[in-house]
Amino acid sequence: MQSSPASDGEQGRTSAEENGEDGQIATESQRDLEAELAQMEDRYKRALADLDNYRKRIARETDRRVEEGREAQLREWLEVVDSLERALFMQPEDPVVQGLRAVLEQMESVLARQGVTRMGAAGEPFDPERHEAIGVRPANGVPDRTVVEVARSGYMLGDRVLRPAEVVVGRAPEAV
Repeated sequence: MQSSPASDGEQGRTSAEENGEDGQIATESQRDLEAELAQMEDRYKRALADLDNYRKRIARETDRRVEEGREAQLREWLEVVDSLERALFMQPEDPVVQGLRAVLEQMESVLARQGVTRMGAAGEPFDPERHEAIGVRPANGVPDRTVVEVARSGYMLGDRVLRPAEVVVGRAPEAV
C-alpha cells in the first residue's frame, strides 16, 4: 500500500509539532527540577545553620552549667573557711591554733589559684552589689554609708560576686 502525499505531509507536521511540544515539556520539566533543587539546597543550608546554632547553644549551656557547678563547689569550700576562721577566733591561745592557721592559709592559697579573692573590709564604702547589710550603726568620724564591721567576708570569682560580704554599715548620727 502506498501512502498519499497528503498523509505524508500531515505526518511531518505532526512529528514537528510533537518535537516542539516535547522540547517545551522538557524545558518545563527542567525548570521544575531546578526549582526543586534550589528549594532542597535552601532547606539543606537552613538545616546546616540550625545545626551550627544548636551546637553553639549546647556549648554555651554546657559552659554555663560547668561554671555553675564550679561556683557551687567553691561556695561549699567558703563555708569550711568560715568555720576555720570562727575556730581561730574562739580559742586564740589554744596550741592547735597554729596548725589551724596553716590549714586556713593553705585553703586560701587554693582558692586564690582558682581565681577567688576576698572582699569586704572595714572603711570601704557600702556597695549593695558586693555587700549585704546586716546592721546599721551610728558612727562618728567615718563617712555616711561606710562599712564599719565585717561579720562575714565576701568573695569574688574574677569579676563576679561569689558571695557578698555581710557587713555593718555606719551612718551619720543625724541620718539614723
